[in-house]
Amino acid sequence: MSTTTITHPSKTRPIVIIGAGVLGRRMAAVFSSAGYSVHINDPSPSALESARTYVSTHLHEFTTHIPKRPPPPGPISTFTSVPDAVSTAWLVIEAIPENLPLKQSLFAELHAHSPPDCILASNSSSFKSRLIGAHLPPSRRTLLLNMHFTMPPAIRTVELMTCGETDERVFPMLSEVLTEGGVIPVTARKESTGFIFNRLWAAIKREILIILAEGVSEPAEIDLLWREMFGQRESLPPCRLMDAVGLDTVANIEENYVEERGLDGSLTVDWVREKFVKTGRVGKKAGGLGGLYPPDLEVDGEKKEGEGPLLYLLDVGLGANTPDIERIPVAGRILKFQPGRAGTGTPVPIVTGQSLPDGIDVSQTAGRIFWTNMGRSTSTHDGSVHSATLDGQDICTLLPAGTVHTPKQLVVDDTTQHVYFCDREGMGVHRVRFDGSGHEVLVQTGALGNPAHRGDMTRWCVGITLDRKNGHVYWTQKGPSKAGKGRIFRAGLEMPAGQTAESRSDIELVLEGLPEPIDLELDEEEGFLYWTDRGEHPLGCSLNRVKVVSDSGKVVDESRKILARHFNEPIGLKLNKKGEKVYVTDLGGSVYSVNLEDGEKKMVWKDEGCYTGVALLV
Repeated sequence: MSTTTITHPSKTRPIVIIGAGVLGRRMAAVFSSAGYSVHINDPSPSALESARTYVSTHLHEFTTHIPKRPPPPGPISTFTSVPDAVSTAWLVIEAIPENLPLKQSLFAELHAHSPPDCILASNSSSFKSRLIGAHLPPSRRTLLLNMHFTMPPAIRTVELMTCGETDERVFPMLSEVLTEGGVIPVTARKESTGFIFNRLWAAIKREILIILAEGVSEPAEIDLLWREMFGQRESLPPCRLMDAVGLDTVANIEENYVEERGLDGSLTVDWVREKFVKTGRVGKKAGGLGGLYPPDLEVDGEKKEGEGPLLYLLDVGLGANTPDIERIPVAGRILKFQPGRAGTGTPVPIVTGQSLPDGIDVSQTAGRIFWTNMGRSTSTHDGSVHSATLDGQDICTLLPAGTVHTPKQLVVDDTTQHVYFCDREGMGVHRVRFDGSGHEVLVQTGALGNPAHRGDMTRWCVGITLDRKNGHVYWTQKGPSKAGKGRIFRAGLEMPAGQTAESRSDIELVLEGLPEPIDLELDEEEGFLYWTDRGEHPLGCSLNRVKVVSDSGKVVDESRKILARHFNEPIGLKLNKKGEKVYVTDLGGSVYSVNLEDGEKKMVWKDEGCYTGVALLV
């Protein structure tokens, strides 16, 4: 039984990062985002100032990964003196250059000046902590380990590895702290040169270089095969794939390589046959016996707990994934995406070549998706509305380019086979039948022939949703950017007798004074209205909810709530009542799920796209 005293994580004693470089400042942001007090040490005052600036300007990117509602950020303090930085620390992580004597000297200093219960970790991926701290006394080596960050917040994995003497209680405790900070800890069970991922990557690199050296293939072909095999929504990760193929088959294939190349098969063929094949645990075809994964975790058959709904995403084409700016007018895409499914979860393009797509919805009865294109530019009058089958085939045009100005968010009504949408610069709320007939303007907030009206952003209509139960259409008029003049209105689904889109008298103001409201969704059963707001922090860049009264237009003031904040200009949202979540997309290339109960925000996808609309197929 270990007699080592294991410190408890503390929000008052600091976590110390030694090194204010690219990775050190990111590590500081991880812990600060979880509410921990952070000290950054570096001999360079300018590096420390740069680290402070980085954390303050990028912290919102790290809080998006926090598994629960983000706490207030932990304070950041900077030090040029190591003793001053670590004097009260409970955890120190070094992120200095990969020089073994330099690290050994630093750890001697850390041992001398930090509290005896302080955990010392090295971010090194090249040197085992056993080598770095070999000169430390045994009492300190029980609190010594490697803690290798990759590049948060983009790559969130953190690998922990023993020095050979590390107290085992350290690993679950640090894993919990790291999870609080929105990163993903993985623990190596024993010392291993290269940890886990670097060994995986080393094997892949090695075989690719052999293939190229032998002239068997070319780089573009290898990358093509990799994308097709491992980059699809249906792709399985390696251990799942071996279970699907069958471990007996895996052993037979590997045996061919062993014999042809004269390799040692003791840790490959012999190991898998002895541990798995001999006992019948060969994977999926073994039924209840399992394979590399135990049978109760198999997901290839019927068991799919945790599988998310099928989402349709609109990538407007403005992101860094469109490197050629000249292509932006036709770079828009529709993608299918199923978050949360084990081994899958990569958006798959099904429609390409669109002109700034913005709003999308799914008709369950017609089995089609409907979307808007704003046109080649928001200043041109060439918007359009389209539909396709659920797999992106049989594309039909409901309203050809130029019929409307800048169509934005869109919602379908399966009961009447209508599509409703807002036309932003066109200053209106429209509807059209699924077949493109019966195009009507329901609300007109300004005159198209009046330049003053067209330039008045308070008249611009953007988001839209329906209350079929009570016969209302809701829409947002967003106002100027981050101006606090955004409003939400509603009117009857049918035009009052004898009135027009310009003169109808049943328009009710639901909310005003909002930063910049965009998309809308209504829970018709509960009466909750949800909206995204892309305005300025802290009230903007948010997901919001309020309860509306069906017969008066009054808002129950005390029910208004910001469910989640710190998005990167959120646009689309879609309510999933069954899963008790709201899905939100933003222009920063992210897709989030937000829990309806506690507002817990989770990023389910992130890339260099620029996402506008989102639809859900249940």
